[in-house]
Amino acid sequence: MPYQKKYLPLVLGIAIAAGILIGGKLDFTDAPDRLFSTNSKKDKLNRLIDYIEYDYVDDINTDSIVDVTVNGILDNLDPHSVYIPKKDMARVAEEMRGDFVGIGVSFYTYKDTITVIRAIENGPSEKAGIKGGDRIIMANGDSLVGKDVTDESLVNKLKGGINSKVHLKVYRRGEPKLLDFTVKRGVIPIKSVDAAYMLTDKIGYIKINRFAETTFKEFKTALNKLKAEGAAEIALDLRDNPGGFLDIAEKIIDEFLEEDKLILFTKNKRGDVEKSFATKMGDFEEGKVYVLINENSASASEIVAGALQDNDKGTIIGRRSYGKGLVQREMDLGDGSAVRLTVSRYYTPTGRSIQRPYENGHKDYYDEYLERIESGELLDADKIKVADSLKYTTPSGKIVYGGGGIIPDVFVPIDTGMFNETLNYLLRRGFIGYFVFEELEKDRHLYDDISRQEFIDNFEISDDLVTSFQDYLNVRTDSDITLVAYYGEIKQYLKATLADQLFGNGAFEEVFNQNDIMIDELIALSEEQ
Repeated sequence: MPYQKKYLPLVLGIAIAAGILIGGKLDFTDAPDRLFSTNSKKDKLNRLIDYIEYDYVDDINTDSIVDVTVNGILDNLDPHSVYIPKKDMARVAEEMRGDFVGIGVSFYTYKDTITVIRAIENGPSEKAGIKGGDRIIMANGDSLVGKDVTDESLVNKLKGGINSKVHLKVYRRGEPKLLDFTVKRGVIPIKSVDAAYMLTDKIGYIKINRFAETTFKEFKTALNKLKAEGAAEIALDLRDNPGGFLDIAEKIIDEFLEEDKLILFTKNKRGDVEKSFATKMGDFEEGKVYVLINENSASASEIVAGALQDNDKGTIIGRRSYGKGLVQREMDLGDGSAVRLTVSRYYTPTGRSIQRPYENGHKDYYDEYLERIESGELLDADKIKVADSLKYTTPSGKIVYGGGGIIPDVFVPIDTGMFNETLNYLLRRGFIGYFVFEELEKDRHLYDDISRQEFIDNFEISDDLVTSFQDYLNVRTDSDITLVAYYGEIKQYLKATLADQLFGNGAFEEVFNQNDIMIDELIALSEEQ
């Protein structure tokens, strides 16, 4: 007995250590014969990283090696399983959450200085008195001016804890000295509903740019507003919308479908099926719905279009969508980084998968967009490739296809006047936005007496302004760009950008949609019915 008592702590210690060892290797999906085996694949990766960290001849940042390793592994999976490094997590989380804490301004870093384009309506800066055209020179005594100041550092100095205060020094043209403002930081929405207004006396228009946490709330507010204004039909614009949260898309679909209608179902590698059905909560089950899509409408956008199309609810207008039918789940990697891993496929109510093939690698997958252009598919519906083996039928007898995107009910070719290489270059490089800002800076008071609606309905861009823009490009670009062939299109972009910088809140879309061939087709369809 004394012998047993003497060695009992040692025996217990060994047992606990063995339990920890077994627990560390335990995976509750493993078969019993694997519980005491090692995972040679994981051990190999860990050992290699340890060798490099401790024995490699040069100093190496092993964090970067891990990042490369993770990306290399994901590159061998599907194109939509992605790694989010720690440094990007806060930004990605903000975008998907739909808000951040800040002072509430949209700005350019213009001539090495933060220059306010517009203070966000009802935001902290507007309440403090900051206006478009103001230059923010200092924040809490730190200079924000100079070529060495990065956009990231500028944003970090303006962001902070909610209700914390930042003291700003601001230069305003016409004022003899710098102005002082104290701004209390607040929650600033990153809007996912770009615009909501009456397109005609019966069509309400809602433009959604992504599906974030706040999107359904924004959508619901927009829908209620339009119904109050007499909307009997809704145009849901999902063009260039890359997707987002699946459950948010489901909630929006539920607003249009009757109770117990199938929205979609998902299937994982084990064959488990989860179905999602509409509830009795829908607020627009009786009215007509039009959904606008194009080649950049993906994921959650396609879920919305596919659910409504397969339930014979609404009309899908535009061009074949992107073709992403995979569902990702974000998984924390324990060091502040995460991976969005594809965990299932989703299927529309008729049972079709709209995921396009990716077996030939990521490059081939993304180059498929170029193939659509070269094949003429964006100009001619007959050039869209469909497979009879992927043919499905909706309850009303309409034929729909799987295998790579949602094919619209009504095809609208790309407007080669509005979307061409020259205009895309000018937009991408920000030339139109900078030019409009400089024009406003000459005399912002010219627009003091014109209301938002008056501007949208009646304001005309002069020929002289287009000539000035041409001169601006001649000075600031090396390219030999002439605007003669795009005169009308440039006027529309200039007016829309001017409206955005003056009024925001969907003014760009209201102006731009006035000469949009897809919007014209939608209105024509509404008038025919």
